[in-house]
Amino acid sequence: MARIKATIIGGQGFIGRHLTARLLATGWDCHVPEQQATYARQEDMGHVFYCAGLTADYIRRPFDTVEAHVSLLSRILQTSHFQSLVYLSSTRLYDSQPGSVGTEELPLSLNPTNPRHIYDLSKALGESLCLVTGQKRARVARLSCVYNDHTDTDGFLPELLRQIITNRPSLLEVNSSPAFARDYVHLEDVLDALILISTQGKEDIYNVASGETIRNETLFAALSKVSGCRIVPLHNEVPLPPSRVSIEKIQNEFDWHPVSVLEKTTAIIEETWKC
Repeated sequence: MARIKATIIGGQGFIGRHLTARLLATGWDCHVPEQQATYARQEDMGHVFYCAGLTADYIRRPFDTVEAHVSLLSRILQTSHFQSLVYLSSTRLYDSQPGSVGTEELPLSLNPTNPRHIYDLSKALGESLCLVTGQKRARVARLSCVYNDHTDTDGFLPELLRQIITNRPSLLEVNSSPAFARDYVHLEDVLDALILISTQGKEDIYNVASGETIRNETLFAALSKVSGCRIVPLHNEVPLPPSRVSIEKIQNEFDWHPVSVLEKTTAIIEETWKC
């Protein structure tokens, strides 16, 4: 039986690496192009997972951001043959509408004069390219804050877990506010969702999130209870309430149910300390 072919754009990154490993482990034939790869018009790319992108340094590297989110995507859409394409976008596109319910149909509100919106605008343009030119074979996955565990190299939550697990402090001061809130989704749930969207998806856009907006004070309390570490935030700002990301579409289509961040992070601490 022929193996299912996949091309992982940005396969050297956090999600791309783990996605490639998952696909290989389940028998897929995976190709991870080099960053400077060109794409021949007749190249068969199979199922494309477009994981390329910038996050933390997008303001400092605006041209690289546009290249990763739009220009490279445009070349692939123009020149390559693919069975499906899943473009990894972000639920940050809902951040300009605090307090709303972030459904996939919600009209976006973006400001080109805001330097922080170069990320949002470029992601939105990448989404539009997929949906307008992808001939119904390209779909969008809007991801919330993806984490794995304390071994992740970047991210607020992995760093917090790393400090607790490695140092076992009785007191940990955190450079954040108890009122700050995020939607966290675990990496394994994200990988499940991306493969389902690629091989079975029927809709244009899917939110890939937990559907839970967790305030820091709630997260800190859960981690403190399991670890015995008192977590003290160093700031007290009260930001506007973020959008709640709706996951009804992906749940209803695939019966997909992501794990709660409170359940998963406490389990990570308990399981790591047992080893």
